Amino acid sequence: MSKKKFEILKETTVHNGFFKIKEFQLKHSLYKGGWSQPITRELFHRGNCVAVLLYDPILDEVVIIEQFRIGSLQMPEPEQAWLLEIVAGAIEAGETAEDVAYRESIEEAGCEIQQLTKINDFFTSPGGTSELLSLFYGKVDTTHIGGLHGLEHEDEDISVTAMKFDQVYQLLLDGKILSAIPIIAIQWLFINRDKLRAES
Repeated sequence: MSKKKFEILKETTVHNGFFKIKEFQLKHSLYKGGWSQPITRELFHRGNCVAVLLYDPILDEVVIIEQFRIGSLQMPEPEQAWLLEIVAGAIEAGETAEDVAYRESIEEAGCEIQQLTKINDFFTSPGGTSELLSLFYGKVDTTHIGGLHGLEHEDEDISVTAMKFDQVYQLLLDGKILSAIPIIAIQWLFINRDKLRAES
């Protein structure tokens, strides 16, 4: 196989609002050699983001948030537009991924992280968006966690609950957690939970 490479023929910003959409005309190398025909693709650009799995290994509780999500309007029942998720947010100018993890945990869930551990970086949907997400595990004390949180000036309306791991995992198995990021995080916790509890 020849060396993997691509060439951008034209780049146009077709929308520049809360999010940005760009249109690319490009060609890329082929496994069989040579080049593809010129192709056109739209790219949804929102910047890179951070998500934090907030977990109390002593009480064996996971912090789950619930909020309205525009992307789930297609669901058949209106209440399904509210999704069960974990804390997450965008990286702003001048911030590190770790900065965002600490900031969003306070803003969205009222949680102070005692220890922060990087899990992995991954693209959320690389067929159409440039978003690269950094996923962290945040050790917390869930004793007094719960209630309503979020920043009013960002129109956030977030319900926060500390749930036993077994309850959260059953929600995943029952198909009640539909967002990919918490699914990945909870599966990671399923694999690493005994180790985290032994270390606490």
